[in-house]
Amino acid sequence: MITPGYRARWQGTEYEASPDGALVRLYGADPAPGFDQVRPGRYRRIVLADELEWFGYLHVTGRIDGAPVILLAERGDELLAEYVGGRSPVAEALGLPAVEPGVYRGWVPRARVTDVVPLRTGS
Repeated sequence: MITPGYRARWQGTEYEASPDGALVRLYGADPAPGFDQVRPGRYRRIVLADELEWFGYLHVTGRIDGAPVILLAERGDELLAEYVGGRSPVAEALGLPAVEPGVYRGWVPRARVTDVVPLRTGS
């Protein structure tokens, strides 16, 4: 699953996370002790940042026709990819539209994306 964003490991489990000063909101898809349901299939618990085993950010990278991209989202059999190679002609050849000057991003079939790697930053 392509879900870049903040992550935290608390009590041995990794969660989606949202920092808020000294607090961090942890999110999960299943009910768990101390988690409140915020909507169907979404549960939240607020913990002190000091209680976390790890906190950081998840980036997901890949390649389209050998060109480097970051993966931002998914819907069905498509991934939202942004070219990060810095060469406009390459991005245009990939079929990614310019969304602002120098930024090329678009939905591509999942089958076109290779070498998908999650990269975690943080401590």
